[in-house]
Amino acid sequence: MKIGITCYPGVGGSGIIATELGIQMAKKGHEVHFITSKVPFRLTIDHPNIYVHQTDVNSYSVFQYPPYDITISSKIAEVIKYYNLDIIHMHYAVPHAVCGILAKQMSNSDVKIITTLHGTDITVLGHDMTLTSAIKFGIESSDITTSVSNSLRDDTYHLIKPDKEITTVYNFIDENKFNMVDRHNTTLELKKRYGIDKETKVIMHTSNFRAIKRIEDIIRSFNIAVSQIDCVLVLVGDGPEMNRMRQLVIDLELTDKVIFAGQQSDVVRFYQMSDCFMLLSEQESFGLALLEAMNCGAVPIGSTAGGIREVIQHEETGFITEVGDFKKAAQYIVELLSDDEKYKRMQQRMLSDIESRFKSENIINQYEDLYYSLKED
Repeated sequence: MKIGITCYPGVGGSGIIATELGIQMAKKGHEVHFITSKVPFRLTIDHPNIYVHQTDVNSYSVFQYPPYDITISSKIAEVIKYYNLDIIHMHYAVPHAVCGILAKQMSNSDVKIITTLHGTDITVLGHDMTLTSAIKFGIESSDITTSVSNSLRDDTYHLIKPDKEITTVYNFIDENKFNMVDRHNTTLELKKRYGIDKETKVIMHTSNFRAIKRIEDIIRSFNIAVSQIDCVLVLVGDGPEMNRMRQLVIDLELTDKVIFAGQQSDVVRFYQMSDCFMLLSEQESFGLALLEAMNCGAVPIGSTAGGIREVIQHEETGFITEVGDFKKAAQYIVELLSDDEKYKRMQQRMLSDIESRFKSENIINQYEDLYYSLKED
């Protein structure tokens, strides 16, 4: 099959999943065309079945804002016609599904459209009444619409009310990259680099440091737990909340216990060093970083937000607490990290559950089956 993929090319979960999916489809023999504003962040391999079509979004005095939507639609239409694509896979209902629909009309093609909802297009934009009709149009006019979690699917039905079946296809990770291989040596090396004692437990979080991630709750829960167990908190990433979080750490007198590691190109090593990964977000359609950390051996503590409840099985593969309940999260930190035998049992259940429900081969096959079902119509 000839498959076109349009996504945001940055470090967010939607771009990562779209890129990894395209790579795996190329390895299965399909011809894959990425149609994006720049080369996707995770596209680090050179594969003969992968083509990248980059579009430049220019500014014109006649437009108040650069015309991204029109520019990307034109590029998608161009690739559809020139390469005779069978499928275009649009990641996000707005703008990409709508762009794909316009591109199909511009190219006068019978190309099939699959749209994947990732979260922001529904949980944030879906509350904007000026965009609801566009989101609904993008969903309903796609041949197939998928969601990365049941929670996001249900939110979509509630907020947008589309007359369209939405199929849940979970996110996945590259197990060849995110795993426990050499976890012990990596832990020793990074602990030495950051001056962490060998026996000290490591709690980790990584994100874009937006307010919605509620990093303050992580720091406050850690502040309670650190008085009961020997642990440090490692925060990886950067963003709008960084300065406020640094000040909070100073105010709580935790500067010797909290490490701000900044942006890291190889976050796998930090996952492998970690005993516990925390994601206490206010909204989270899935939580891809959560799954990455778990497969590297870090047992999770998450909030009840969105898809987190589907990734973590409470008290079996990790712990879940209500959004904002940092005191309960602190209790779970202590419970998890003060009993090594209980920790090992939970970690093993966690790894088995990931293998069972989120194995990349199974998820990729689900998408491939959807592609074939469209091609056969």
